[in-house]
Amino acid sequence: MTAKTHRIEMRADAATEGLIVQAAQALGESISSFVLRAARAEASRVLARPDVTLMPAEQFDELLASLDEPDEAPALRRDAQRQRRYHEST
Repeated sequence: MTAKTHRIEMRADAATEGLIVQAAQALGESISSFVLRAARAEASRVLARPDVTLMPAEQFDELLASLDEPDEAPALRRDAQRQRRYHEST
């Protein structure tokens, strides 16, 4: 287990604190462990969103620039020139 050397502090209203305390007690966890586990799970969920891709700005700029450079795509060209297997009858 990694040593916990950093501290995170937060403020909460009484109702939220009571809810957290009650949930931590129900699971037999300390409040710190409960909050840290819940926050870590939520952070992982947010960062794993399939509709968001996180990358450094330089990498994003390279990606956009690469879209302006045409690719030969020989396999795609070959497949597009093949005779079609299915012809729609009119």
